[in-house]
Formats: sequence, structure tokens, C-alpha cells
Amino acid sequence: MNKEHIAQEIIETCLKMNALGLNQGTSGNISARYQDGFLITPSGIPYEKLTPEQIVFINNEGEYEAGKIPSSEWHFHLSCYQSRDELNAVVHNHAVNATAVSILNHAIPAIHYMIAVTGTDHIPCIPYATFGTTELAERVREGIKHSKALLMQHHGMIAMEINLQKALWLANEVEILAKLYLKVLPIAGNIPVLSQAEIQRVLEKFKNYGLKTE
Repeated sequence: MNKEHIAQEIIETCLKMNALGLNQGTSGNISARYQDGFLITPSGIPYEKLTPEQIVFINNEGEYEAGKIPSSEWHFHLSCYQSRDELNAVVHNHAVNATAVSILNHAIPAIHYMIAVTGTDHIPCIPYATFGTTELAERVREGIKHSKALLMQHHGMIAMEINLQKALWLANEVEILAKLYLKVLPIAGNIPVLSQAEIQRVLEKFKNYGLKTE
């Protein structure tokens, strides 16, 4: 795909993310791998006003296009691409339920077999660091190696997948799991979870599961 096509797909994914109720205003950001770097949403421009020309290219050394200001979170997007060569898109947002769990500094355990869409048996919550900092980027770098979805303490969520469509799908699944977790948390002191043996079985089945795209 050429640059303009990917940039337009990023914009459409941003609009879908907000339409799904996963984000508020421009607080989230989305990127997709391109050539020797990635394309990312700019800082502070409402999604409905975005044009493909405003999407920012950043190379693998962290250098971005002159005259453009990328999302302040571009550092952790770069960390994601450096950590997971097989994945090509990142969706970050402040979805209400996922963010609520992050405030509690809880990982989401294996309360439902759909946890396996992350590629592991839980959705981790990485420790807090100020937004837009290299410290946060380093914490994302370590967390994303183990799970395709992360919660960031007092912040929000990240979902990473092979393309933008699947990354948004994964972000929505994480929000649903977070909502389920918050519903059972007040009524179950010791929340029932699936066994490691069952999660491993589901992970094997999920190697051929998920959103089918061309």
C-alpha cells in the first residue's frame, strides 16, 4: 500500500474507534508500519478534520517529517514496532473500562477464554510513567513483548496487531474484557479464572482464530 492509502486508513480507524466509544476527542493515537518506520496521527487535530497529508511519518531512528508534529505518544509506538517485527499497527486509547482497570493497577486475568486474543493468559498493566516520555516508551517496550494488548497505569490501553483493522478489533475486545472484569470484581473476592491448561488449549486454537481480512 502506498503512503496516502495507509494514511487514509489510519484516519478511518480513528473515526471508527471514536464511533465505538473507545476514545474521547483526540486523546488516543493510531499508527501503522510504513517502509523504514511508521505513519502516525498528528498532535491535537480532531479526527474528523484530518487529511492524509497531515499524517506524520517517523523513521526507525525517531526522526519525523519537518513541519509536522506527531502525537506526543510517538515514542511508545516506535517501541512497539521495534519489539514486535510481526505486527504492523498500534491503537492507543482511553477506553473507559480499560482505563478504570488501569487506575486500579490490575492486570486482567483469564476470566474468559477471549483473553487469548492477546497471545497470552492475561492483559498486563505496566507501571505508570508520564505520557509522551521515553520512560513510558521503555515500559511499553518490555510489556508488548509478552502481550499484544497492554493497560498503562492511570492512562489507558494499547493494542497491537498485524493490520489496523485487527488492531481496532483487539482494542474493542480488551474493552469488553475490562468491562466484564469490573462487573465481577465487586461481587467475587476471589475471581474464578480459567486454568493454565485450558488457556494453553485455547491459545493453540486461537492460532487460526480471529478477524479474517484479505
